[in-house]
Amino acid sequence: MSDERVLAEALAGIARGDKEAMAVLYDEASRDLYGFALWKTGSPDDASDVVQEVFVRLARTRAPLARVARPKAYLLGMAHRAAVDLFRVRRRTEPLEEGLLLDGGPGPRECLAAREASLAVAALAPEQREIVYLRHFCDLSFAEMGAALGISLFTAASRYRLAIRRLRKALGVAP
Repeated sequence: MSDERVLAEALAGIARGDKEAMAVLYDEASRDLYGFALWKTGSPDDASDVVQEVFVRLARTRAPLARVARPKAYLLGMAHRAAVDLFRVRRRTEPLEEGLLLDGGPGPRECLAAREASLAVAALAPEQREIVYLRHFCDLSFAEMGAALGISLFTAASRYRLAIRRLRKALGVAP
């Protein structure tokens, strides 16, 4: 995601009613929000719905946006809550599609390693999979993960530590 300063300025602009600020925020944050939502939902259509819901909620709750201290964590937290709301409405129980996690490298050896790693990540508990995504794809700190997910810093760190331990075991990597 973009620089926190750019995101903060865009949120402050939305709070003031600046319509251009919403466009700036969309340009700066929508790709990462979509990636997180796709990771969380496993469905491109659901991920698009989550991103749309985030921006609808931003437009409705303009006033408090000027006081957001950590814009990246705030936006990812909104995406998390929108995805949870979507699951509650649809009561989905489908696992992530295997193909969404795969990242084929340049050769067969790399593809095999990517496939093995993707399957290991997919086998994690949803809370651990989410923490791994936020850490490695969104580059959030444990404090930011906690703020985004509504959990404590220590819970975020514990979930990450357990996830990494399970991934190492699944991939046969020494601790």
